[in-house]
Amino acid sequence: MQFDTNELVSFMTNWSVVLPAIVTTILMAILAQLLGIVLGLVAALAGRSRNIAVHGIAAVYVWIFRGTPVLVQIMLLYFGVPALLGGADPFPNTYPFLPAIMSGPFVAAMLALGVNEGAYMSEIIRAGILSVDAGQAEAAKSLGMTPRKTMSRIVLPQAMRVIIPPLGNEFNNMLKTTSLASMITVTELVMVAQMRYAGTFKPFEPLVGISLYYLAMTTVWGFVQSRIERKLGVGLARSDDEPGFWARTLSMSRGAPRAGGMR
Repeated sequence: MQFDTNELVSFMTNWSVVLPAIVTTILMAILAQLLGIVLGLVAALAGRSRNIAVHGIAAVYVWIFRGTPVLVQIMLLYFGVPALLGGADPFPNTYPFLPAIMSGPFVAAMLALGVNEGAYMSEIIRAGILSVDAGQAEAAKSLGMTPRKTMSRIVLPQAMRVIIPPLGNEFNNMLKTTSLASMITVTELVMVAQMRYAGTFKPFEPLVGISLYYLAMTTVWGFVQSRIERKLGVGLARSDDEPGFWARTLSMSRGAPRAGGMR
């Protein structure tokens, strides 16, 4: 079987089908990541609590959702929860208060991805908090600041320099992980590729097409992430002549590699 260039072009330029799938993919990734950040922050702070119950709940949450496959979590939420509710369906095909693109399967996948991401963000945020010198919190306490104000005004702003790079990588990964939503019939990129080759019996071309779209999205995000990091002054330990990721990738670096190899 030969590669059909016309089929590839026809699929990738079928905007009435592909564009909504791209929007669904990006929207799901953004919402799931935001949910993951919120849950991760709560879990990270709960993990630092002196209350044994609160600390234990956070530890169990991270343990379960980091230790089980996200695909299983999506299917448990979408297929398992309605069964536990005795047939009541919390994920109908349409919600009267949400846009049509955010159907029941979309909401289920987004929630599952967000809850799973929260377990990973918890560890990232915890590492960022621990990177801030403990003496600064002690100084804030001596000035009469409450623990909440100390965390929000002193610790977290400085921890962001450590949190931002892995957070950006997590969103990059989230863009690709949304492909699992096709297992519960969410019409994202993988699903439209499957529907295409189910009719044409040419799987290679649509799969190459969505691979190019995923590559384009993650590449654009890579540039956005680099700009955000520079704006926030992330990675100050890197010397001025040391090439960044995109400079190395595009062979545009003006600096010479360090002795002992590049990062």
